[in-house]
Amino acid sequence: MYLSRDEEAVLSGKHGESAQKAMELVVALGKIYNAENLVDITSAHISGASYKTIGDGGLKYLEDVSKDAKVKVTSTLNPLGMDRERWKEMRISPEFAKKQLRIIELYGKMGVRTSCTCTPYLGGNVPKFGEHAAWAESSALSFVNSYIGARTNREGGPGALAAAIIGKTANYGLHLEKNRAPAVIIDADIGNTLFDHSLLGQAVGKRIGSAIPYYRNIRPDIEAAKTMAAAMAAAGSVAMFHVEGVTPEHSRYDVSGLETIHIGKKELKDARESLNTADDIQLLAFGCPHLTVREITEMAAFLKDKKKRRNDVDIWFCTSSEVRSRCPDQVKILERFGPVLADTCMVVAPIESNYQRTGTNSAKAGNYLPTLCSQRVMCDDFAKLMELVI
Repeated sequence: MYLSRDEEAVLSGKHGESAQKAMELVVALGKIYNAENLVDITSAHISGASYKTIGDGGLKYLEDVSKDAKVKVTSTLNPLGMDRERWKEMRISPEFAKKQLRIIELYGKMGVRTSCTCTPYLGGNVPKFGEHAAWAESSALSFVNSYIGARTNREGGPGALAAAIIGKTANYGLHLEKNRAPAVIIDADIGNTLFDHSLLGQAVGKRIGSAIPYYRNIRPDIEAAKTMAAAMAAAGSVAMFHVEGVTPEHSRYDVSGLETIHIGKKELKDARESLNTADDIQLLAFGCPHLTVREITEMAAFLKDKKKRRNDVDIWFCTSSEVRSRCPDQVKILERFGPVLADTCMVVAPIESNYQRTGTNSAKAGNYLPTLCSQRVMCDDFAKLMELVI
């Protein structure tokens, strides 16, 4: 793999130990995937922010790396294991909270923005079309590859942090034009709701694994695209998709001759049934991926004149601190039913300490809650889930 003189200097340790270790990791990944060289990146998004997911080992790693490391590009973080101001409402232990706050402190010390969200593209981290990036959150990287046309592989947390520190990543995979072509056509016959798009992503991810789909007959907006991306990445490992007439690169490729898969009402019904394992709920959790201003506004409009009748079910609305600050009136309505939590979510919080049965309108959460949080799941449309408690 070719390295420039400046890159060789970093690798030899002339720019500090942390930069050297970061370059070693990026180069090692490049060699594994037969990259010919490195490319400059304009942004990074780093997973491994929740103490629940990285534990004491990850905390020690950050203590070591942060001694002399600084990120070179705009860098953001994935959700935490708690709302840093309202963790007591989430019944988080003081020990967990102390270590979680230390993790944030260490990332901040390295220059990483400590607004923590799985939708950084709704805030201040928006790579442009054609730019290279190093993103580790599966739903976010799929969104920016597909809906924006930036270029990133499915990075791991340490790999994304290493790339952020040196401002470069290995040039392989989805950074290369030849690897961004669709492999299968999805003929979609679905409704227009967000939940329909979530189930569509679930059905497609299960069916095609890591292939790149080319969708026909849908026109997803930002909310629909993010929920599709999240479901496809969780049910399979889809890191990019094209939508005819919507995504910026869809017209670059000849799709004639590709296999066509039909996804309609039956396939969506099967996808939903595969996610449902609970008959009742203790927690309703929304915002996986994090809620947008539009979603919060629509939820508030639905709940405006309603009252909660079941006090044995907790309700969480999860979003970023940036989005929460933009719609205070709507947040006030939602807070009548449950906390609007910032910079955390049900998947990376230690909910298994307090709950065993969770309801959600997210197929992504429906995939991860059983494995990461030991939950039985009820997965359905927002309105139908809320009808259980109002």
